[in-house]
Amino acid sequence: MILLIRAINIFAQIIIYLLIARAICSWFVRPGGTAYRVYQMLITLTEPVVAPCRLITARFRTGAFDFSVLLAFFFVMIARDLLIRLLMFFV
Repeated sequence: MILLIRAINIFAQIIIYLLIARAICSWFVRPGGTAYRVYQMLITLTEPVVAPCRLITARFRTGAFDFSVLLAFFFVMIARDLLIRLLMFFV
């Protein structure tokens, strides 16, 4: 059970780091070059988590600001905590 909890925690941390890297790259990386390919890879890896959040944030019309990555960050943290607490409950 402890191994499963560690795996969930590590997986969530990886997703969180990828989301942070995606957000930072979105500010600085421009099309073309190696950095842009890395940014595209980050988008591919994180889009399954960000896309549902984008549907939620689209209702609020925040203009030029896209809060979907930030919302995805919080959802991953909440899901991680809930899964770990549920597993600890059954131990």
